[in-house]
Amino acid sequence: MIEFRAASSIPRGAGRPTPEQVRALFNPRSIALIGATDKSYWSESIHANLTNHGFEGPVYLVNPRGAVVHGEQSYATIADLPDGVELAFVMVPTTAILDVLRSLAGKGIDSAVILTAGFGELGAEGAELERQVVEFATRRGMTLLGPNGNGYINAARNTTPYGLVINPPLLRGPVGVVLQSGALASSVLDFAQARNIGVSLLVSMGNEAMVTLTDAMRYLVQDPGTKVITLFVESVRQPEEFLAVAEEALAAGKPVVALKVGRSKKGSAVAKAHTGSLVGDDRVIDAVFAQHGVIRVDSLEDLIMTAGLLAETGPLPGNRIGFVTPSGGACEIIADRAEDEGLEIPDFAPATVEGLKQVVPDFATVHNPLDVTGYIMVNSMLLRQALAVVDRDPEIDVIVLATEPARDKPADPSLPLEYARGIADAVRACTKPVVIAGNMLVDITAFGREISAEIGYPGVLGGLHHAMTALGRAVWWSEFRRSPVSRRAQPPAGEFPLAHEPVPGTTWTEHEAAEFLAANGVPVVPQELVASREAAVSAAERLGFPVVVKLAAADVAHKSDIGGVRLGLASSDQVAHAYDAVTAAGEQAGASVLGAVIQPMRESGIELIVGVVRDPVWGLVLAVGLGGIWVEIMRDTALRVLPVAHGQVLDALRGLRGAALFNGARGNPKADLGVVADAVVAVAGLAGRLGERLESLEVNPLLVRGDTVEALDALITWR
Repeated sequence: MIEFRAASSIPRGAGRPTPEQVRALFNPRSIALIGATDKSYWSESIHANLTNHGFEGPVYLVNPRGAVVHGEQSYATIADLPDGVELAFVMVPTTAILDVLRSLAGKGIDSAVILTAGFGELGAEGAELERQVVEFATRRGMTLLGPNGNGYINAARNTTPYGLVINPPLLRGPVGVVLQSGALASSVLDFAQARNIGVSLLVSMGNEAMVTLTDAMRYLVQDPGTKVITLFVESVRQPEEFLAVAEEALAAGKPVVALKVGRSKKGSAVAKAHTGSLVGDDRVIDAVFAQHGVIRVDSLEDLIMTAGLLAETGPLPGNRIGFVTPSGGACEIIADRAEDEGLEIPDFAPATVEGLKQVVPDFATVHNPLDVTGYIMVNSMLLRQALAVVDRDPEIDVIVLATEPARDKPADPSLPLEYARGIADAVRACTKPVVIAGNMLVDITAFGREISAEIGYPGVLGGLHHAMTALGRAVWWSEFRRSPVSRRAQPPAGEFPLAHEPVPGTTWTEHEAAEFLAANGVPVVPQELVASREAAVSAAERLGFPVVVKLAAADVAHKSDIGGVRLGLASSDQVAHAYDAVTAAGEQAGASVLGAVIQPMRESGIELIVGVVRDPVWGLVLAVGLGGIWVEIMRDTALRVLPVAHGQVLDALRGLRGAALFNGARGNPKADLGVVADAVVAVAGLAGRLGERLESLEVNPLLVRGDTVEALDALITWR
């Protein structure tokens, strides 16, 4: 059986804001800091951020003493503030939050960021206070970000109500960042700036009591200044809306790049302690993201660099990559990592080889990846010339150029500037996308940023390993967006009517489940349920020898493990003895024996498992893979969240490690994957129509032989 970990039980985003309210939250023209004091690092940081990074509106300070704070006169109460304040940044004790919100509502201040912690993340008492806060804000039409969050940075508008110091320079650009983390937000921002990648909006979500991850995502989907959306995710708290916004982003041509943590049991527990919300099963998360075009990465570095690459290139035309480098070692790293990422390194076309031989020195070997050698120290135009030749190769979709701008500024910067200008011009002259990658992951220096600003030098991916990760993910997203597999299946119109409602919590055994499947379009092997050895013999004679005799018992998950299956029975005597043996095995195991199931014996074929299990976060999830007695040992399954389309099932089958079996291994005929997918879609569609009544449905095995597909065994468990 496929099992999944538990989901969150804490509701989030109860009083959901409208998109207009979220836009107002992120674009205020005036801000008040509530609880401002010289004794608070938070207060000092927020005030400095707003002062030093160009916020054009007024910033008001509220301190209960009405004292001079941060060198400015403060207001003693919220009521004393001038009219027209559009955002409050609240940093008062937890016990004072409700009173502050009442005062803000009385003053007509509708948007607030709540820095204060001590709410749902601490347990039941804090969760109740959080509920009261949301209830009040909803009733008064307010919009809240947080609590327990650092705020946000709207770099595009120079609006920086953010609780930690923002190190200069604040680079503005097309990458939106949404994080379910406070402290990591600053690290992500620092790394983006170190790589010369500008952000449009960065949001630290906090507890998501009202404004949620999906609200921030939708804002970025609709924001014309954002090209790519990046996420640091601990838990997805509105799964249906997450999928809807992911589809909106895909339709808008905006990649979503996500670092989802909690992959391990320990990581899951840490995330729960941090947010008060469980993270769900990681295998299902993988399937959900892959099924909906969300790029998953494993590190903060890859999160930002993948986003930076896609922001610069947009969709890439294919996975055939040509590499131009000045290093043989770099070529070896590239070849290994390209295979890891599923990227193709085709041979250069004959015309390309001849053209490169006219460019590179005689001692260079011309192949892909290309090492133009250290002769670039003699011929400064060598990389550019080789790039121009490779750009004409019809077998190449994307070019990777291994170079980067000078790091240190010499007394006479004209030479490195001229070299960089030549590279930038050569890249712009190419008809194919060109990705520039440095050998190592190092910061873009002040001189490197100066070069970029002066001559429009392309973005540089840091480190060949990370560069290939970013390129592989970018190619995957580009191909997914073009593929018909990306089109989501339509959910069933309504729940399926049953002739009699099942008893909640019960399991339909093999025969009852098989009859139900067969009546609803799933191909099932003929079978009969019998309750005596004489009935077993009669059934075998009707079905035709040889036959299979299986124990019928709802409380035995693996009948073969207890001797509950007998195969290849060719006579009445063998069937009678087999009936006695399997029922005795069931009784010895303490099972509730109903008798036995008789089936005709089938020839060998490929045995698959097709299961539908209810995940607590994402609902019904399809698992398809190698089945029979090997399912727990091989663990070769692909997951898809329902509903699924025929093409998505084909994609899942072809992605199995054992997919080569479908080509006709060991004398078996080649499997008709279209027919297999039809059967899997029938199982998945039936499960979807059963709706909330279904806990799990499993067919194991689904026997495949050529174009014949039959379910040999099945179980249905009701919620």
